[in-house]
Amino acid sequence: MTATQTNHLLEIKEIGQSIWMDNLTRDLIESGELKQMIESRGLRGITSNPAIFEKAIAGNVIYDADIEAGIRAGKSVMDIYESLVFEDIRNACDIFAPVYAESKGLDGYISIEVPPTIANDTESTISEAMRYYQALGKENVMIKIPGTAEGLPAVERVISEGINVNVTLLFSVDSYVETFWAYIRGLEARVAKGLDVSNIASVASFFLSRIDINIDGKIDEKLKNVTDISTKARLEAVKGKVAIANAKIAYQKYKEIVASDRWQALAAKGAKVQRLLWASTSTKNPNYSDVMYVDELIGPETVNTLPPNTVEACFDHCDVAPRIENNVAEAYTLIESLKDPDIDINLDKVMEDLLLDGIAKFVGPFQSLMDSLQEKVQKLSPVA
Repeated sequence: MTATQTNHLLEIKEIGQSIWMDNLTRDLIESGELKQMIESRGLRGITSNPAIFEKAIAGNVIYDADIEAGIRAGKSVMDIYESLVFEDIRNACDIFAPVYAESKGLDGYISIEVPPTIANDTESTISEAMRYYQALGKENVMIKIPGTAEGLPAVERVISEGINVNVTLLFSVDSYVETFWAYIRGLEARVAKGLDVSNIASVASFFLSRIDINIDGKIDEKLKNVTDISTKARLEAVKGKVAIANAKIAYQKYKEIVASDRWQALAAKGAKVQRLLWASTSTKNPNYSDVMYVDELIGPETVNTLPPNTVEACFDHCDVAPRIENNVAEAYTLIESLKDPDIDINLDKVMEDLLLDGIAKFVGPFQSLMDSLQEKVQKLSPVA
């Protein structure tokens, strides 16, 4: 960074939004790059998922020695997987411990997801979340639980046990609202037992780019059969706009809940708000700004988790201003316009499909990683 260059990531922090990074590898940890990014890029936390770990572990020799140690110890492939991932998570937690301490437990979290294969199993999600938290043994770890119908009761229970939770794969505003209330019920259960609620944190991961990809595809299909100029213009006006409008409405719901008597009663006992976390923030359409999901959603008491390339793009050219409450009326109008006969997009159905697809996008890499590890185990096992 030159003497005159502004660090836009630090400007965002001044507005009250925390920048986390959606990536974790052992190379990042062991090279010192992750620690350096906290200092130079102002990173405040890390999110991970099965797709990230598949990319990190598959084909990377840096893990081979630990895999061989697991083989010698007679561990199963799943146990070897957990030993690799848990070590990375613990080490990342240690690197971010100063951020956790300095922010008084607001930031400095490392998120790890329970196996996506149990996304629709409440009891398994509860038991795995609790086992992960105990096994990792770090106060700044955050367990990721999908915001499915079966996941939300697990969120409530796990929060009530004093475990930090990142509720992931949220697409619809209604799902987000249900997530915040699940968090509140979990905290209320702790209060009812006379337990502390001031040391628990939660984020609600609200996905963005996948919404626009889905809806833009539907709009493009409709445009193929439209000749009327005004109808074409109305369809074009929707493209690339729905995800941000949806997120702005979610933030308004956040404000409503935070103002409620039930939340205020918890806040009086030191409870931290469940912050909205903008996820899926890498712009997929080259016609759109590569930082559109950052610039348009900067606001207080929020988090934005960025893949490494978006971290660097934002550092270079984000246009920082608090925009989360700009054009809110237009956001409601845009979402309502999807019901118009000329546009005719069922947003509820889109969100349901995206949730199912999101789980599949994590199950696939998770199973692929298990297969890759199985191959490595066979390759590295000593010949009998």
